[in-house]
Amino acid sequence: MQIISAPSIIRQIVCEQKASGRRIGFVPTMGALHEGHLSLVRAARERSDCVVVSIFVNPTQFGPNEDFEKYPRTLEQDAELLRSAGADLVFVPTNETMYPAGSETFVEVGSVAEPFEGEVRPGHFRGVATVVLKLFNIVGADTAFFGQKDCQQVGVLRKMIEDLNVPIELVVCPTVREPDGLAMSSRNRYLSAEERAEASVLFQSLQKAEQMIVREKIRDTAAILEAMRQIILSAKSARIDYIALVDPRTFREQDVLEDGEPVLALLAVRIGSTRLIDNHWIENVTR
Repeated sequence: MQIISAPSIIRQIVCEQKASGRRIGFVPTMGALHEGHLSLVRAARERSDCVVVSIFVNPTQFGPNEDFEKYPRTLEQDAELLRSAGADLVFVPTNETMYPAGSETFVEVGSVAEPFEGEVRPGHFRGVATVVLKLFNIVGADTAFFGQKDCQQVGVLRKMIEDLNVPIELVVCPTVREPDGLAMSSRNRYLSAEERAEASVLFQSLQKAEQMIVREKIRDTAAILEAMRQIILSAKSARIDYIALVDPRTFREQDVLEDGEPVLALLAVRIGSTRLIDNHWIENVTR
C-alpha cells in the first residue's frame, strides 16, 4: 500500500492501472476511520482491481462554529486499518493542494441540498460537492463508494454526477451499526459514557417508524413523527435538529404515505454537544 500526497502522482499511477485494463474503486473519507469506512473499502475491494482511499478533512464543508479544528486526525492508525482492509493507494492531500491560493470555483448544488442538512448547515453541501468533484477529477476512478448513513449527501452527489456528466458509478453501501443500533460515526468518540448510552434512542426511533408504517400500516406522518420524537426526547441530553419522513429520491417531506412507496426516515439529533445523523429506508409494502 502506498501513501501519496501529490495529485500528479496518484493520477499517473491510476492512469497506468487503467491502461492495463484494471478497474479503479475509490472511497473518499475524512479519516478517523471506523468499521463503516472499512466496509466501503472492502466493498471496493470486491468490485475493483485497484482500491484508492482519500483522507482529507475538507474545510469548506464545515461551518464557522463547527468542529473542523477538533475533528480527529489519526493518519497512522488509519493507514494500518486501510492496509488490513485491502486498500492499494491512500491519497492524503494538503489544504494547499486542494484549495490553492486564488481558488474561486465551487459547485452550486440544487434542490436536494436545500432542506435538512442544507438548512441547518448552510454551505455544507457546496463544500462537499466541490471537494468530491475535485477528488473524482484527480483520482479518475471508475466507481466511488459511499455509505447510506450520509443519505442526503449521497442524493446531492448522485444529482451532481447526473447533471455534470461525471463518468463515475456511485455505489451506496448499507449503514454499519453498533450492537445497540447506533450508526458508526467518527463523531461518536465525542460522546461521554452516559451520552453514548442515550444515543441508542436514535435507532430506536427509526425502528418505531418502521413498525408503525409496515406492521401497523399507519399512513399519517404526523403521528409517526410524534412517536419518534417522544422516544428521542426520553434521553435527557437530546435536542432535535430535525426528524422527517421523505421521498428518498427528492427529499421532499411526506404528509401522507402512499401504499407501496418507499419512504426514508431521517433525523439529526444533538446528544450533549455532539451532533449525530441517521436514517432508515423503509419499504412501505402493503399486504
